[in-house]
Amino acid sequence: MEKAQCRYCPADAIYTRGHEGASFCSKCFRKAVEERVRRTVTENDMLKFNDHIAVAVSGGKDSLTLLNLLVKMENRFPRSKITAVSVDEGIRGYRDEALDIARKACEKLCVEQFVVSYHDLFGITTDEIAGMHLGQTPCSHCGVFRRKAINRAAQMVGATKIATAHNLDDEVQTVLLNMLHGDPWRIVRSGPVLHDPRGKFLTRIKPLCDIPEKEVVLYAYLNGFDFQSITCPHGNAALRNDIRNFLNQLDQKHPGSKFTLQRTAERLRELLSQTAPVAELNECAKCGDPTPHQLCEACMMLDAIAA
Repeated sequence: MEKAQCRYCPADAIYTRGHEGASFCSKCFRKAVEERVRRTVTENDMLKFNDHIAVAVSGGKDSLTLLNLLVKMENRFPRSKITAVSVDEGIRGYRDEALDIARKACEKLCVEQFVVSYHDLFGITTDEIAGMHLGQTPCSHCGVFRRKAINRAAQMVGATKIATAHNLDDEVQTVLLNMLHGDPWRIVRSGPVLHDPRGKFLTRIKPLCDIPEKEVVLYAYLNGFDFQSITCPHGNAALRNDIRNFLNQLDQKHPGSKFTLQRTAERLRELLSQTAPVAELNECAKCGDPTPHQLCEACMMLDAIAA
């Protein structure tokens, strides 16, 4: 069987984008991913020439791809700075390996790494939470604590923005998850750039939000990135996994479905943002972080654990 040829050069193709019908060789595929990320950054005005970006780096394929791409971009902006922030959730064996991978990647790229831990910030680890059988999956607590830990780390290093490695699949899964949970207002609080008009939270950017997960995997593989491939031993996000499988099957039968859902979410975001209430923020009575309640979500969880 004759091999497909790259659309952009005479080389043999190694990948075809179903929604475009375009085939790519290894070199042109990597270039296409980099150009799409640059376009996402430019169109959404994600970066300024003097930004200090705290890049959330876990040691997985997405975060290492993001770190490498942002380092390439940073070279064009000498007044900008990148710091990798990593979180040690306290998952024995699993997180130890990931942090070691992240450390080596940062050393190779000459990027400073700053690590914070649940134990130091909250006095508890994910392994300990998992052993308490609290009626919720450890993921419920871990997601809240991780966001708070990344915010704290970014503040500690003096960052102006936080970059997370959410890809296209992550974004559209979250859209459906929020709708199935009956919380469409969360769509307003999502998107490529999360900017708090009240100035209480650091702006979050998602440069990989237009890159499908399978392209992130291929890009990482073609570039020889060493990344953690095993899943978290506590992971049990059953509904998200069902949504992931559904979207993958849909996109296989109808290429481009994920991009269509993403565009639909963007239009919904524009409409809902016109009427979405902007909550007034107080200071958490325990930690001082901004919250619409007396206590922030993390502190409420910690109180419930201690009870």
